[in-house]
Amino acid sequence: MTDPTAADDLVPLADGLVLRQARAAELDQIGALLTDRGEPGDALDHRLVVQDPDLGWPACAVVVDGERVVSTATLLDEVIRVGDVLLPAGQVELVATDRAYEGRGLVRALMAWAHRRSAARGQLLQIMIGIPYFYRLFGYEYAIDINPARPAQAPTGPVGAGFRPAREEDLPGLAALQQRSQAGFDLAVPHPAARWRWLLHQDASELWVLERAGNLAAGGRVRRGDDELLLAEAAADDEPAALDLLRGVAGLDPDAALRVVERPGTLAATAWRPHLDHEAPQRAEEYYVRIPDAAALLDRLRPLFWRRLAGAGLDAGGRDLVISTFGAHYRLPTGDDGLGPVITGGPMQSPGVAGAVGVAPDQLGALLFGPRGLDGLTRLRPDVYAADAEFYGAIFPPLTADVLSYYLPY
Repeated sequence: MTDPTAADDLVPLADGLVLRQARAAELDQIGALLTDRGEPGDALDHRLVVQDPDLGWPACAVVVDGERVVSTATLLDEVIRVGDVLLPAGQVELVATDRAYEGRGLVRALMAWAHRRSAARGQLLQIMIGIPYFYRLFGYEYAIDINPARPAQAPTGPVGAGFRPAREEDLPGLAALQQRSQAGFDLAVPHPAARWRWLLHQDASELWVLERAGNLAAGGRVRRGDDELLLAEAAADDEPAALDLLRGVAGLDPDAALRVVERPGTLAATAWRPHLDHEAPQRAEEYYVRIPDAAALLDRLRPLFWRRLAGAGLDAGGRDLVISTFGAHYRLPTGDDGLGPVITGGPMQSPGVAGAVGVAPDQLGALLFGPRGLDGLTRLRPDVYAADAEFYGAIFPPLTADVLSYYLPY
């Protein structure tokens, strides 16, 4: 099959439909479809992506019936930092199908296009927010917790004069604020430079900043709607700035209910703690992760695994690191100064007997990126376990995570 990542490639589907790269002349059609099946701001969000020089029209695919666009999807570029290892990744967004064409496998075809394009761009995995359960049909599994949005009460006091909407010249400062805020997390997904430009101009959320003496001291995204204000992705250089930011956002609509997305461990979260409702969330919220090639991903993570062992004071003693997903296994041989390249093998149905860690393939993302680590997953899943819990527990610890994405979780 041809790879529909190039402009002229066409993939025939059933009933005369064709999957191909979207074209500039179809901008209005795609926008109308996204608005009809999604949110009013989706058309603008799509336009910001395809008209941006960093991604452009190759990031979007459509299914057409003649000249009519009947389904679409867009692939965004991401980078996931785990420790000090950077993992190129993709995120599928802006997915929609005309109601009259549902049930024909068009989303499945578009997801396959997105995954081929993601692989062609050297991306090792995909991450996304999506409809509950639906994207598990395409190889995604829940792995990374979404930080909860908590009811808040703004602290008393006046709003500082430096609270204002963000401008183009603020974007480098906002990116730097986020980099400092995310530095303490084991896993972080920052906004790419292109997305900062989109966020400044989208309708779904607003960027606000707090300026002091000509420098940005705090910033965040605000979503308005249904008599509610949501403050998310808040970052601050000190606790007073975080409190001033919270006052400023609350003042945008004093009659609206205020919620904030808590980012545990950040200066903002510490400053806001007395002002938030810390009742446990009513339901789980998690990001999806898809791992298309476990060997390639594990190979990229080799230096991190080795540093974790050293940091735990454990000597591998010539012992190989072996990960079994039951239908296959992956051996990372130990050397004097690190782990060697991954060697892929066949089924290993009894990893405990072989001195390996066993993890069901649909739990590999949770093991590598999730908040429970090996010990926590072992307590929940009979198909995640290790013969040597200390050795493998050091390699697969619980991770703190902070994900910045195009769309804010609800």
